[in-house]
Amino acid sequence: MSASGMGDAGGGGGIGSGPGSGGEDVAGLERINPGHLAPPTGFSHAVRAGSGTMVFLAGQTALDGDGRIVGDGIVAQFERALANLLDAAAAAGAGPADLAKLTVFAVDIADYRRHARDLGLVWKRLVGTDFPAMAVIGATRLWDAEALVEVEGIAVVR
Repeated sequence: MSASGMGDAGGGGGIGSGPGSGGEDVAGLERINPGHLAPPTGFSHAVRAGSGTMVFLAGQTALDGDGRIVGDGIVAQFERALANLLDAAAAAGAGPADLAKLTVFAVDIADYRRHARDLGLVWKRLVGTDFPAMAVIGATRLWDAEALVEVEGIAVVR
């Protein structure tokens, strides 16, 4: 999720938390928080598991580095959210072709469908023509009230 009501649990202290941190914890998980993304509170932007082949990517919205939602409309917000997800993936050593599963949460499915062509063009520009297993799920509201879309995923590093 892009933000959490969990205070500092997991994002504000300890091993592998805070901007740009890494390091494995006792479970063999490396929590990765790129410094140029909005500071995480109660979550990690990416978690690399075990030998580093699986990367779990937290939901990303259109947050800028200061934690503000940017972009008017679903297309602009999708572009920023996807770019944020790809930045988190890159910090964990994963590229666009490594995305194995992606879930998109949209507060207005009809709006998402209306803009499907433009969203597809954003995808093609940022990711290319590789498509992971994907689902789009309607959500009543996202953590940030201004957010129209959130993207989370799993990558498998080759």
